[in-house]
Amino acid sequence: MEQTFIMIKPDGVQRGLVGDVISRFEKKGFYLKGLKFINVDRPFAEKHYEDLSAKPFFSGLVDYIISGPVVAMIWEGKNVVLTGRKIIGATNPAESAPGTIRGDYAIEIGRNIIHGSDSAESARKEIALWFPDGPANWQSSVHHWIYE
Repeated sequence: MEQTFIMIKPDGVQRGLVGDVISRFEKKGFYLKGLKFINVDRPFAEKHYEDLSAKPFFSGLVDYIISGPVVAMIWEGKNVVLTGRKIIGATNPAESAPGTIRGDYAIEIGRNIIHGSDSAESARKEIALWFPDGPANWQSSVHHWIYE
């Protein structure tokens, strides 16, 4: 089963949107496989965003991510990377459709509530970085009939 990495950024945590974000993924039928509430330090944030290190907004992005706690999660399910990106909405909230997380809650690109893996490969890298010991070995009591 496919997995993706989702992070609720400091503005989403500060605004009390954690429950709504989790609810949207659960209502879609995805399984929460790992969750951390964490304050990120600068070296870790720089590692997470290293692919953007040459961009002019890199320093501001790192400053933003370390400005408050984040919620890091692993979600699992069929086509969870692509569907998760649709649930999240476009990076620029002005281009995000109503009904998406960013379309409903974000106003500016620099404070856009949430991060989600953009490919299965980046999901594997992000999950390995944020959850080096893997997700907790937890078995859901929910049957997998949703994907049959």
